[in-house]
Amino acid sequence: MAGDARIPENMAFIESAGAGGPEVLRPGRMAVPRPGPGEVLIEVAAAGVNRPDVLQRSGNYPPPPGASDVLGLEVAGTVVGLGDGVDGALAGQKVCALVHSGGYAEYCVAASPLCLPVPEGFSMIEAAALPETFFTVWTNVFERGRLVAGETILIHGGSSGIGTTAIQLAKARGTTVIVTAGSAEKCRACEDLGADHAIDYKTEDFAARVKELTEGGVDLVLCMVGGSYIQRNFQVLKVEGRLVQIAFLGGAKAEVDFTPLMIKRLTFTGSTLRPRTVAQKAAIAKALRAEVWPLFEEGTVRPVISQVLPLAEAARAHALMEESRHIGKIMLDVEGGGTG
Repeated sequence: MAGDARIPENMAFIESAGAGGPEVLRPGRMAVPRPGPGEVLIEVAAAGVNRPDVLQRSGNYPPPPGASDVLGLEVAGTVVGLGDGVDGALAGQKVCALVHSGGYAEYCVAASPLCLPVPEGFSMIEAAALPETFFTVWTNVFERGRLVAGETILIHGGSSGIGTTAIQLAKARGTTVIVTAGSAEKCRACEDLGADHAIDYKTEDFAARVKELTEGGVDLVLCMVGGSYIQRNFQVLKVEGRLVQIAFLGGAKAEVDFTPLMIKRLTFTGSTLRPRTVAQKAAIAKALRAEVWPLFEEGTVRPVISQVLPLAEAARAHALMEESRHIGKIMLDVEGGGTG
């Protein structure tokens, strides 16, 4: 491995004492990983906390074969080591990266094609908040969902990391944005980000409200709920509408009348990001660099950070995630908040 000779043998990280609640997460020490061919070693400054981390911790989302069981799907930091075949120009660069595991640590390995430059004027905390949500939103809303200017999108969970990202990117592409969120405060936050309409799903029937707000429904629904929402999502879609499913927080099973699928010629699709190949993810990274990074540089789009906690408080970060009171992203400060 080429890189900084000062890399230590061991590092602080967050380990999981078996599947369970947030309390199973605790500080530990382990060997610093070494990058393989096509990979880099990043000295981590910050890492994002995401729903898949919570699912993995609880035993419901195992890492892909060969991946580390250390949590964490996105980081920002400095490239301090290069595996075989990696462009030497990456050495010393400040990057944010989508990783398949290992982000809750002082050092993390990443595939070099999935490393993107830290946008001008962004802190490391902000940069670490980008990969998981922006990769997910781009591929699902604009590739699978085919959202274009002039259309209308319904985003469920508008105040989440995914939701706040989707609102900004959809508005930047010239679309009308309707969101659902779980409180008046969250609805206001979504509107402040640019949402045209925000529906409090706890006090309103979102399907009935969408029908009031639109002529014929919406073109695209981005849904992470599933369950009973599936039928209502069909109801609010207009002819040739698209439903993109990215999670099943409300359940993966439901009794559904699929007749609208045929009558309105709907598209019902979905995807996961983590199991995709490096080449597939690299194609998304290339699109983000071309289409989204300029929006960061212009100040049009910026990640929404709800709370930043030290790495040692990862368990508290997971508890906050499960309470679902946050707006935007929950982040771990690794550089300034190690496990001691």
